[in-house]
Order: sequence, then structure tokens, then C-alpha cells
Amino acid sequence: MTNQQYDTLKTIALIITPVLAFLASCVTIWGIPYGEQIVATLTALDTLFGALVIAANKQYKEKNSGSESH
Repeated sequence: MTNQQYDTLKTIALIITPVLAFLASCVTIWGIPYGEQIVATLTALDTLFGALVIAANKQYKEKNSGSESH
């Protein structure tokens, strides 16, 4: 995964979480049709993006841990 891909996923994961909280509130307040399904789907995607960011970060650290001088 490139740095740009990682940064994009990380940004999406960090931005989507507060947006989901807002959407969940609006769904409840306004009774939006299929609102629960929409929020649940977006939450699942955010979880996936978060997992990808963690996996990429771990892979990057493992790859670069041997190149550091102590």
C-alpha cells in the first residue's frame, strides 16, 4: 500500500466516525427511511477502513523496523 493510499484510508476512517454519530442522531430524530440500514452499512465500511489502516501500519512498521540504526 502506498503512503497516499494509507493517508487516504486513514483520513476516511477518522472523518467517517464523527459523521456516523451525526447521521445516527438524525436518523432517530427525523425517522429517515432505511436510516438504520444506511448508518449500519457506513459503520461497517468505517470498521473495514480502520482495520485496513491498522494492518497497513503494522506491515509498514515491520518492513521498516530492520532498517533503523540504534
